[in-house]
Amino acid sequence: MTSAKYLSVFSPATKQERKENFENYWEFTQHHGGELIEDDRDLAKKRARLQYFKENPVKLRTPLADPDAFYRNYVEMKDDPASLDRMTLMLTGMYKFARHEWVGIKGAWDVVPDMANSHAVEDKISRVHLAEEFCHWRLFDEMLRTCGLDRIEWVPLSPVKEWIYEQFPKFPGFLMDTPAFVTELMGVTYYCYLHQLFDELLVDEPEVRVRLKELLDEITIDEVAHVGQRRNFIGPIGMKVSKLLVKPFYTMFFADIPEVGQLFDIKQMIKDGEAFDFNQLPDYMIERSWIPSYCKA
Repeated sequence: MTSAKYLSVFSPATKQERKENFENYWEFTQHHGGELIEDDRDLAKKRARLQYFKENPVKLRTPLADPDAFYRNYVEMKDDPASLDRMTLMLTGMYKFARHEWVGIKGAWDVVPDMANSHAVEDKISRVHLAEEFCHWRLFDEMLRTCGLDRIEWVPLSPVKEWIYEQFPKFPGFLMDTPAFVTELMGVTYYCYLHQLFDELLVDEPEVRVRLKELLDEITIDEVAHVGQRRNFIGPIGMKVSKLLVKPFYTMFFADIPEVGQLFDIKQMIKDGEAFDFNQLPDYMIERSWIPSYCKA
């Protein structure tokens, strides 16, 4: 039996190890996404990758049976979720997940110092990290367009939720770091489940299945690195708190996206989050991503 290559993401790390890993992550991110295009909230390599997808479009062989069901429910669920087919649930759920991400990064972008005013390596990393998240939102938009959904509008959340997202980046690190880490971990968990769902729902659409996986891979590879990077902010007490936050955070967040509970076993998603150790990720993702040194066996 082959021994595991990686340790739990909740593994302990010394302050010196975390300092060294910040420097190492900054080196990684310099070549991973390319030049930061600050005015456009974009990264050069990621812009080029999205452009490739747009210039080489893939479409469903058989259009969605009931696109009106998507448009009726994608911003707010109006039908009984149990009455919707799994394809519609998957697509409306993808929109809602990406919408939360989009709202969160909009609020953070104006709070985090721009690159010209980022002096600490942690601040520079945070600025690039946010630009990557804007790239993810564009990739989700492309996934939905690939499925023929080209009348989507990205609309704000409720005023209260928008305000909460705007305030979150202003919190001091000791309050923000643990929930930020758990939300990144939640993203990777969701993406892994979504990747498997493509195989189930797109058996008769091989080209679209491959394209959606390619688009999702671009997001997941970044998010795996973000999990390690966010974990790097947190000391031993914070890691204990983080593990305790997995269950309530996953439960609360996915309760706002009823599609997730219809499609996936949320209790198992929570268990997967608590046990996350990178070993279940495919090699091609690991090769393009980043893992803290103290999570390597």
